[in-house]
Amino acid sequence: MTEEFNTTNDDLGESQDVGGVKIAVAQFGPGPNVAENVKTIQALVHAAADNGARLVILPEYSSVLGGKLGDWVFDYAEPLDGPFVEAMTDLAEECNIGIVVGMLEQSSDPSNKLPFNTAVAVLPGAGLVAKYRKVHLFDAFDYKESEWMQAGNPADAPEVFEIDGVVVGMQTCFDLRFPETTRELVDAGVHLVALIAEWISGPKKAHHWAALTSARAIENTVYLAAADQIPPIAVGMSRVISPLGETLIDMGQQMGVSIATVNVQAVEDARAQNPSLQLRRYSVTPRT
Repeated sequence: MTEEFNTTNDDLGESQDVGGVKIAVAQFGPGPNVAENVKTIQALVHAAADNGARLVILPEYSSVLGGKLGDWVFDYAEPLDGPFVEAMTDLAEECNIGIVVGMLEQSSDPSNKLPFNTAVAVLPGAGLVAKYRKVHLFDAFDYKESEWMQAGNPADAPEVFEIDGVVVGMQTCFDLRFPETTRELVDAGVHLVALIAEWISGPKKAHHWAALTSARAIENTVYLAAADQIPPIAVGMSRVISPLGETLIDMGQQMGVSIATVNVQAVEDARAQNPSLQLRRYSVTPRT
């Protein structure tokens, strides 16, 4: 069972699921004002927590999006102990909920000042528990993200975290087009892939988004929860896909929050029915 609601709706309803963990995806359109983005994130996270979610996933570039990538990224990039992560940590503590969210991470390397496109995970009582620096930068469809961002190191071991028995790993947007990114997370033991995105609108792009999110879940017998930005920049359609490929959530194009229940037993059952992970004959080898 899933629940979907806009944060302005007074009648949010209650889930009838027994067992499992409630996971929320939230979608909105971040802008160039960090403080306003934080206020929007706070409203979305409160709505998710008030309805029993234990983890909420928000889009790529949630901290700030100043339009087309350019010099503004240097002004807004922050260290992982900066004010944005601090605000997310306080919010997680206040709402007793885990948060996965996208930000611009400031580089500490004097030889390369380009920031990272980073997903961070914060948990109540623990603060920052994991980070993921986007490995596959969006150099396609007439975009060139690598002019303004530096890529994460694909040889770095995946940073995963656990919430209520569900092991979670993170990836970002364009990574979805590279199956080995998800496969590496599954090899690290995840039950749920948390994908943050700004899936840019364009011809066939919504179709690609729907097909690829389903494919990554099915081929890995894993839950995939994807939080996208809303139109006009991105396609929206934030979603949760089950380990057998069921679309548990498709949010459409409006700002809001939607909740699905994920269950570790469902992952184990899917892998018993379809033991493709055991039967595979190739491994993932990072190319640096």
